[in-house]
Amino acid sequence: MAFILFTILLDVIGFGMILPVMPDLISELTGEGLNQAAIYGGWLMFVYALMQFIFAPIFGNLSDAYGRRPLFLITLFSLMIDYLILGYSQSLLWLFIGRILVGISGATFGIANAYIADISTPEKKAQNFGMIGAAFGLGFIIGPAVGGLLGEYGSRVPFFAAAGLAGINFIYGYLVLPETLVPEKRRPFHISRANPFGAFKQMTKYPVVFGLMGTLLLYQLAHDSLPSTWTYYTMFNFDWSPRDVGLSLALVGLTTSLVQGGLIRVAIKKLGEEKCLFLGLLLGAMGFYGFSFAASGNFMMAWIVPWSLMGLATPALRAIMSHKVGDDAQGELAGAMTSLASLAAILGPLIMSNLFAYFSSVDAPIYFPGAAFFLSGTLLTLGFLWAIYIVKRNKET
Repeated sequence: MAFILFTILLDVIGFGMILPVMPDLISELTGEGLNQAAIYGGWLMFVYALMQFIFAPIFGNLSDAYGRRPLFLITLFSLMIDYLILGYSQSLLWLFIGRILVGISGATFGIANAYIADISTPEKKAQNFGMIGAAFGLGFIIGPAVGGLLGEYGSRVPFFAAAGLAGINFIYGYLVLPETLVPEKRRPFHISRANPFGAFKQMTKYPVVFGLMGTLLLYQLAHDSLPSTWTYYTMFNFDWSPRDVGLSLALVGLTTSLVQGGLIRVAIKKLGEEKCLFLGLLLGAMGFYGFSFAASGNFMMAWIVPWSLMGLATPALRAIMSHKVGDDAQGELAGAMTSLASLAAILGPLIMSNLFAYFSSVDAPIYFPGAAFFLSGTLLTLGFLWAIYIVKRNKET
């Protein structure tokens, strides 16, 4: 558990470091303003997500056949190469090449979830999935804050720092990361199952899992409005600097870490997994609605607190789904979930970044830069209603 959480922590620190400076790098390479840079940023997230959608089931199925460790190390090494390509890029094309490469092998979180499923007892799964969220949150405290500060010395500096961290992460994983899937629990690799559609077809064997994938899709579509538009929205609407953005994202990380690293343990015991799922979705919707109408940067920061309670939903959702699947298919489940999240990430950044660009332009019929966050709140509300329906239907049958 400690090994996997530490590798996730370093991974997220590197990811967080580049967020505050990505708009500046895109503007530097294209000569465009923030509105257009947001659209390019959305397309960069699109190609990354498209590659993950295609390749995550392959990596998940390979990890069920050959173990978690080798696949995890491949993803860590590819991250280092990606950050170096981004840091040295001299054109927008190289930004896309870097994102395509890491999207192909960037199954870090999917394999990490399979790791957790391997070593967790049923009653501890939600708490342990929450620890991944806590590691993510802690990395988001450190990464954006450091990236925002390093960005003051140049838009490329955080990328090289992130590459260094990814390299350290790979070496650490190579030396100490153990294998958790014993040979007797492995299953042969079948290409018919190692694709998004084959993985989704396998999940139809588990009605609750397949049904809750609808909630996961809506959740991910909503969630992707934050990484795809937060930096552009706050810089445009409140004139924030990269340092301001980095510190705000550090607060996002802090609150997320507290929720998924501590509060989830108490909430699961008191409320159970299903109620935590419902409550997290509702509070997340409230937070997104708050972001969309925030009148100042201070209000934006205040709404982070209720928004972060959305973190109750994902560990509970993953635990409910994992309970329904056998030990030899946890990697397949993780791959299917990563593909679904990637499908949302294919659509989400394009929708959200274009909503921001359109409703913040002088040609918009209604000036509403927070339109993307408002849509996210609505999607989470729909996800809440769908989750109630699926859970209730399962109990009736």
